[in-house]
Amino acid sequence: MAHLVFENVSVRYPIYNARAQSLRHQFMRIATGGKIAAEAGHTVAVTALNEVSFEFKSGDAIGLVGHNGAGKSTLLRTMAGIYTQDSGRIIREGRIATVLEIGSGMDPELSGYENILRMGMLMGMSLKEARSKIPEIEEFTELGDFLNLPVRTYSSGMSMRLMFAVGTSFQPEILLVDEMFGTGDAGFQEKAKARMHDLIANAEIFVFASHDHAMLGSLCSRVYELKHGKMNHLPDFHVKTLEQPES
Repeated sequence: MAHLVFENVSVRYPIYNARAQSLRHQFMRIATGGKIAAEAGHTVAVTALNEVSFEFKSGDAIGLVGHNGAGKSTLLRTMAGIYTQDSGRIIREGRIATVLEIGSGMDPELSGYENILRMGMLMGMSLKEARSKIPEIEEFTELGDFLNLPVRTYSSGMSMRLMFAVGTSFQPEILLVDEMFGTGDAGFQEKAKARMHDLIANAEIFVFASHDHAMLGSLCSRVYELKHGKMNHLPDFHVKTLEQPES
């Protein structure tokens, strides 16, 4: 059974040579929604996650809301093990798949084929397993000969197709998704939605960060808000009554 536990987890980003710039401090505090504190010397630290605790079990479908910079993406990356916490304890039980922002985990200098292997192995596949996924990924992306070219030559839509195809190429126990349903052309969106619904239906734990309250309401059984590095359960979440995210 899948299990994902955070116990008082904090994640901080050091920002150097910014201590004396009070205007920048104020802008960063507003823009990130995090807590900013001066560290030794001229280092400033942004607390993206501040002693976050929760326990997700098999059967949980979790939504995350919050304005841009509130910490949703940081939380998902910390759940996945991409980011390491500064303090606290994390328990992960179950294979994790992530559908994050365009280009996540890709090396722009490598070809599409090379990035399939790279991303697959970063997700925990063996080289043999990653290679076995290539035919299905070729078909899903419809990128053809472009898979032989460096990813830096791709459009954002092409990069998204490749990243999405690799990230959803196996059925995980824990599925982490960061606002991916609104990108790509109409045909690809339909393919992506169909695949995502299959993955969601079969995942034991599903976590979805989005500004789309209607979609959150339809896919998730519980919703949490990220604000100033804290995570709060919204027991009365409703599409029409929840305050809209700040732009």
